[in-house]
Amino acid sequence: MSRFISIEKSLRSEGFSFIAGIDEVGRGPLAGPVVSAAVILKNNAKIPGLKDSKQLTKAQREALFPIIMKNALDYAIAIVSHKTIDEINIANAIRLANKMCIDHLEKTPDMVLIDGRDKQILDIPYKTIIKGDTKVKCIAAASVLAKVMRDKLMEKYAKEFPIYNFEKHVGYGTREHRTLIGRYGPCEIHRMSYNWNLIVKP
Repeated sequence: MSRFISIEKSLRSEGFSFIAGIDEVGRGPLAGPVVSAAVILKNNAKIPGLKDSKQLTKAQREALFPIIMKNALDYAIAIVSHKTIDEINIANAIRLANKMCIDHLEKTPDMVLIDGRDKQILDIPYKTIIKGDTKVKCIAAASVLAKVMRDKLMEKYAKEFPIYNFEKHVGYGTREHRTLIGRYGPCEIHRMSYNWNLIVKP
């Protein structure tokens, strides 16, 4: 039995042809970009083991990445930098990333399903679904693409800024990460709009 609800099937029965799922990764970190992905799955998409990206290991996510692309009619990934996050705040940065995903799809969706509850800036119909990454197949697929892409970016940053161990915590506010910021100060990819009073000093 599928763990996902059948909202896509219901929408297709109502006449919607191209249903995109969107999810973002990077709302909470202290460093790095936010990454959104949009996925339009084939009607007969078969993605064994698909779950919300947070419920998968790194190896499982990376193994699913090409399977999702093979089962997608279309997909797009958008990256919004830490600088833009500081300029417009994280909620607006996520809205921007979601819009960029839709704008970069070759097929224009007639319905978009988005994880969460935030109002969007899309010109096409959309539904927000709380915990959608655990309930809706196309959103779960998007969550995997976004997570794999963001982790790869943070691994790249780890080579540029090795003292922060970005490859381990990918920018999230772990005790180790906060301690390292307290010791060395922030680097170029840290989000300066964060409340630095919460940083742990060595």
